[in-house]
Amino acid sequence: MALIEKSGNPALSEKIFQRATPVPGEEGTMTIGGTLNKFGFIFLMMMCSSVYSWFQYEKNPGSVGPMIMIGIFGGLALAIVISFKMQWAKYLAPAYGICEGLFLGAFSAIITKAFAGKNPYIAMQAVLLTFGVVVAMWALYRSRIIKVTKKLSMIIVGATGGIFIFYMLTLVLGLFHVNVPLMNFTNGSTFSIIFSLIVVGVAALNLLLDFDMIDKGVMSGAPKYMEWYGAFALTVTIVWLYIEILRLLAKLNSR
Repeated sequence: MALIEKSGNPALSEKIFQRATPVPGEEGTMTIGGTLNKFGFIFLMMMCSSVYSWFQYEKNPGSVGPMIMIGIFGGLALAIVISFKMQWAKYLAPAYGICEGLFLGAFSAIITKAFAGKNPYIAMQAVLLTFGVVVAMWALYRSRIIKVTKKLSMIIVGATGGIFIFYMLTLVLGLFHVNVPLMNFTNGSTFSIIFSLIVVGVAALNLLLDFDMIDKGVMSGAPKYMEWYGAFALTVTIVWLYIEILRLLAKLNSR
């Protein structure tokens, strides 16, 4: 789900700021501090709803089905609207965080229960690893150890698009009850684990594009509401990264 949203995210293109027209009555321009504050708020909304759906699953596993559906389809719908109506990001991005939290909390609880016998802390490990990757990529970006060049951007976008197409084919095949082993959380084969490592790597590299997009917005004097859009784009990537890290850990614990 997160990959679907990310692959269609216009934040991958510098042309996005050409569409970022000022809103009448809004003062100020995009700043890094403002973007981080907005991200913190979206993240807080996501954490609150994820804790809620997690404990709802603990009390009654059968009650989280609607939450998962709201998280998946509600989050996707909001992401599409935000992508085309960036000015609405300040209203819709927090709602997106809530939807994603509903999905992630319930989904994480399900995976935790499935692997309770082997690794009861699998979700917590995925959270910590996700934060570790985000911090590491931020350090690599700020220190310019990895520079976001046009060539690198094209490679990352191409790889992301390839994964997106594969996931779409998997979804279509699933409708016809055709199982794709690589997507199975319990497939602990070496090839499946290597595939997940590659996807995690691509998701991590997408963070560089988000950091670069935010920097370009600040330098170009983008409208203030673009802070919400930048925070939204970063949230999309982190959600995708978390899901793929959780999938990788599940596969490793299935060996």
